[in-house]
Amino acid sequence: MARIAGVNLPTGKRVVIGLQYIYGIGEKRANDIVNALKIPAERRVNQLTDQEVLQIREMIDREYRVEGDLRTEIRNNIKRLSDLGCYRGLRHRRNLPVRGQRTHTNARTRKGKPKTVAGKKAAPSKG
Repeated sequence: MARIAGVNLPTGKRVVIGLQYIYGIGEKRANDIVNALKIPAERRVNQLTDQEVLQIREMIDREYRVEGDLRTEIRNNIKRLSDLGCYRGLRHRRNLPVRGQRTHTNARTRKGKPKTVAGKKAAPSKG
């Protein structure tokens, strides 16, 4: 079992897919790593040699910010915006969409369950 950046990579998957389990590494970076180290695309994680795992680990440590360091950086960036009191910081504070999306309808993922307004009653039906 390969352990890179504190993450156990799934053994049965291809290396490109397995690397994407690391926070901060997506499809492009995983492909870049595999191509730079000349690892065949069809190679599985359990077929990697110890030398290859070591090369992957060293390359990720040297060139990319992943897992805890990346999470800390993102958290600090959001905290900085919030402390400044800028518009984006206020949107983060209020748990609303930050990048200009509409909220009159939609935005349920960010806003949470709908809160019905108390005191409003449906108009009686004429009939």
